[in-house]
Amino acid sequence: MSEKIDIQLQKAPARTFFILGDRIERRARLEGNWLNIFDITVPAGHGTPAHSQASPEVFRVLEGQLKVWLMTDAGEEEFELGVGDIITIPARVTHAYSNPGSEPTVFSALVDKDVADFIQSAGTSNPPEADLTQEAVAQIVADASAHGIVYLAA
Repeated sequence: MSEKIDIQLQKAPARTFFILGDRIERRARLEGNWLNIFDITVPAGHGTPAHSQASPEVFRVLEGQLKVWLMTDAGEEEFELGVGDIITIPARVTHAYSNPGSEPTVFSALVDKDVADFIQSAGTSNPPEADLTQEAVAQIVADASAHGIVYLAA
C-alpha cells in the first residue's frame, strides 16, 4: 500500500537578532508547531546568565567550545562541549552557557515557540555598540518574563 506524503520545504525569513551580545540567526521554523532552530554565535568570554523556561532545549556545537551549567535535583553540573557535541536541557531546569575559548563559539539551539517569540521580541537588529545599560538589561528580563523565561541574574 502506497501512501502519498506531502513534504514541503519551509524556509523561514533570514533574520538576525542580537541579545546580551549573542548573534542569533533563525535557521528554521516549523509553522503551526513549536519547532525552531537558531544558530547562536557567542563572543569569546561571553555567555548568558542563569535562566529557566517551561520547555526543553537542545544545543549542538558547530564551532568552538561551549560551557553549559545546569542546576538539577542532583546539584550543579557543568559540561565542556566541543564541535559536534549535543546536550539536552530539560524543561524547567535552570541553566546558563558561556564561551570559555578565545574565538567565537557557534551552536545550534532547538527551542520552542515561546523562546523564539522572546528572541524576536527582545532582539535588536544591530549588535550593541557598547556594554548594555541596566535599563536595557531590565527590558530584556521583562521581555523574557512575558514569554515564560525566568532569569535568575542578568
